[in-house]
Amino acid sequence: MMLSNTCQYAIRAIIYIGVHVKENKRIGIKAIAEGLYLPAPYLGKIVQKLTKNKLLKSRKGPDGGLELGRRADKISFYDIVEVIDGKELFYECLIGVKICENNPEHAKLCPFNKQSHKIRDDLRVLFQQFSIGQFVEGVKNIDEVLKL
Repeated sequence: MMLSNTCQYAIRAIIYIGVHVKENKRIGIKAIAEGLYLPAPYLGKIVQKLTKNKLLKSRKGPDGGLELGRRADKISFYDIVEVIDGKELFYECLIGVKICENNPEHAKLCPFNKQSHKIRDDLRVLFQQFSIGQFVEGVKNIDEVLKL
């Protein structure tokens, strides 16, 4: 998979929050970890990064927990990838070859770059345009339980 496990967990956690949290409500990290079958301490580190970057909001206390940092339709998959993995996936060589890194002319000559450049661009556009809100709405239309 092109995304790190950490990034996949971050996306799944935000989707989980989007699906399960209703207006003016929050959900605890323990409930999310149990729902996604993830270790709570590891998820806690991911959530900390997402909160620091305002993709999630955290509140302590009796009514505490997590909620989305903004409307679900305003959080793109790209936003999450950028925070967790960085945007290199969308701009660097997919196979990690560095021969054209400092010379754009080499990139034009690379047979792999000629083919992969369009795929990278298409993937970037998809991740930028596809929101958590669209995914959450799609999940609501599925009658079966979606395994996140």
